[in-house]
Amino acid sequence: MEAEGLDWLLVPLHQLVSWVAAGAMVFGGVVPYIPQYRDIRRTQNADGFSTHVCLVLLVANILRILFWFGRHFESPLLWQSVVMILTMLLMLKLCTEVRVANELNIKRRSFADFDPHHFWHWSSFADYVQCVLAFTGVAGYITYLSIDSALFVETLGFLAVLTEAMLGVPQLYRNYRHRSTEGMSLKMVLMWTSGDTFKTAYFLLNGAPLQFSVCGLLQVMVDLAILGQAYAFAHHPQKPAAHAVHPASAKAL
Repeated sequence: MEAEGLDWLLVPLHQLVSWVAAGAMVFGGVVPYIPQYRDIRRTQNADGFSTHVCLVLLVANILRILFWFGRHFESPLLWQSVVMILTMLLMLKLCTEVRVANELNIKRRSFADFDPHHFWHWSSFADYVQCVLAFTGVAGYITYLSIDSALFVETLGFLAVLTEAMLGVPQLYRNYRHRSTEGMSLKMVLMWTSGDTFKTAYFLLNGAPLQFSVCGLLQVMVDLAILGQAYAFAHHPQKPAAHAVHPASAKAL
């Protein structure tokens, strides 16, 4: 009787916790980009942020949405991809405008040039949109033709989360190559670790597809490896790197 009497409190509390967790999943990944966006807009300097982060996250989240058509998963994970795509487009728009304004008398590059040497380094935000739409159209058409293949669908899901999971690897490699973490924000790495840990726990507890859980664990392992580098290089300092790496250029939550 006592347990039944507490149902009026426990059920709404459980729903509230579920909503909070879902909201954290949807919007938590874009939080680190808010101060980055404001800083670029304030300083009118985008040199510290690599637009290749936007490229990787756009590819990963477009593939994740296409995976949803073949195998439905938790709605918050789907909305997370939509929000991340919109965020990356906003970052691209700002970075492109700032870079073009600072590059005077530089030859204009466009997506229509089809020049591989200047891929993802175009002079107009519209060119990035064209590229994203072209990739989405091609990937969407292939998915439409192969949607009945379980192997294709599972591979698509694996590629989506693996692409995002690999975002920390360039930072890990650069730290190893330079034997230093100078210029890398330890607070940012801790934010990566906490965010990836929460995300992986969400995957495991909510029965997300296996690809999500495996690649989430991989992300956490990469984060921990970077933290291990920070500890090791702090206690055994080497010759500092010639060029510091901005943390936002190599990783995202």
